[in-house]
Amino acid sequence: MDLLVTRAKLPDRDGLFRVAAEKGIITEIRPEGEETLLPDRFRTVIDAEGQLLLPPYVESHIHLESVLTAGDPRWNESGTLFEGIRIWAERQRYLTKTDVKERALSVLKSLAAQGVLHVRTHADVSDPKLTALDALLELRDEVRSWVNVQVVAFPQQGILSFPNGEGLLEEALKRGADAVGAIPHYEWTREDGVESLHIAFRLAEKYGALVDVHCDEIDDGQSRFVETLAALALRTGLGARATASHTTAMHSYDNAYAAKLMRLLQASGINIVANPPVNVHLQGRFDAYPKRRGMTRIKELLDAGVNVSLGTDCISDPWYPFGTGNMLHVANMALHVGHMTARGDIPHGVRMVTENGARTLALGDGYGIAEGRPASFIIVDGADPWDLMRRMPVTRHVVCKGRPIAVTHPARTELYMGSAAGLMT
Repeated sequence: MDLLVTRAKLPDRDGLFRVAAEKGIITEIRPEGEETLLPDRFRTVIDAEGQLLLPPYVESHIHLESVLTAGDPRWNESGTLFEGIRIWAERQRYLTKTDVKERALSVLKSLAAQGVLHVRTHADVSDPKLTALDALLELRDEVRSWVNVQVVAFPQQGILSFPNGEGLLEEALKRGADAVGAIPHYEWTREDGVESLHIAFRLAEKYGALVDVHCDEIDDGQSRFVETLAALALRTGLGARATASHTTAMHSYDNAYAAKLMRLLQASGINIVANPPVNVHLQGRFDAYPKRRGMTRIKELLDAGVNVSLGTDCISDPWYPFGTGNMLHVANMALHVGHMTARGDIPHGVRMVTENGARTLALGDGYGIAEGRPASFIIVDGADPWDLMRRMPVTRHVVCKGRPIAVTHPARTELYMGSAAGLMT
């Protein structure tokens, strides 16, 4: 057989386990000590050393086309979303397929090394040449043996507010984009924003695509396009195949409206994606003190039964100068900003970058630790979700479809405290 993992700790299960895989599929999960899974029967054996074995991390929202371009052609000095969009429009003029693919591949390798094996990326289609889209579609197919990439056709400059925006969006779907996007709060008028959502849903139904909308990414408490998105998801039956990303205006809604909205969001079945590092950085830029955090209502959404997952959004680009793609860092910030440090809230941090993300990407039976599922998993040095959120440890082993693709050896620290005894370990 192909692969055996010994002495693995599984979430919510007592004791240690052995996990066997053959031809890229998990074939057996047995308690440690049973003699049915002997190491000499396997080509590759990984000793988990009592560490957590989890399904891989899911990156629910990133812009691979723009990664690693911070400062090119200039820096975003205001730190606002809108200046970032203007800078990207300048950078887009000399975008090439090679440029996009090289930068995106570099980041995908870094993500995979950290245990991210499912990625949803947005490709700006506000470009008559669709350069970024074509580059990311090519890359999606080239890397599918070690990472699953979904590409969203994203109209960064708007659908109705950009020349031939609807035509470019449809052409992107014809070329093979997995999902259709929109940015209603950036359209010229509220009416255009609503119509842009109707266009997105019509195209999604026509091409059998998913929907992922940059929705209400603004501090304006009157930006309420998420209700239109949810109503369309409910009425069309797309439900969980639709996602509202960001929804930062929800931070500024009055509580009476937010309470009403939760009922619709839960009934619709849509997903919400929050992007803590980037939106904490971008939002509140027009505020004096006190400054808003600009994060959507993660805890309230989860309490209402709405699926919430997390994304990095940006890695060193016109919108955000930092970022490594470490999903535990993203989750840790979500718990901080969302005041989710009660013992019962903490496990949500891990869920939002694993199983909740899998729901957002509609992975179904292609995800999870169970017999018959793909043998794609990670081994992380932690005892439980609380430990992961506290220490944010590195991912020690990454296995994709039964094949080990990354191993990380933690740094060894030696302490010298000036005592007569010398080295303290």
